[in-house]
Amino acid sequence: FIFTTAKEDYTEKVLEVLVPKRKLIRHCLSQQDCLCAQGCYWKDLSRLGRDLDKLVALDHTIQGFPAQASNWIPVPRWCGDRWDEELLHLIPLLGQLSQEVGTRGGEGAREGP
Repeated sequence: FIFTTAKEDYTEKVLEVLVPKRKLIRHCLSQQDCLCAQGCYWKDLSRLGRDLDKLVALDHTIQGFPAQASNWIPVPRWCGDRWDEELLHLIPLLGQLSQEVGTRGGEGAREGP
């Protein structure tokens, strides 16, 4: 999933460049899927219809996830650097979280990184 506060047309153009054949990303939620309060768009992860104990969100700001802060993993803002490997550094953490969820069967709250 991609879940962004950007408008749908912009998001689609970015995805056409990043993932032209959509093999890795099957679903995309954009601004129209967000909650809007006082002019701010928030990503409500419960709208994904998934078990929140098995879900993490990678984002440069927690503002998008006020209701699910425990699901948030902070990452630096991406500024177009084609050599940026920040997400690769998260592979061990994501692997560990995957194993913990599998061991617990998804029960209980996920501890933060």
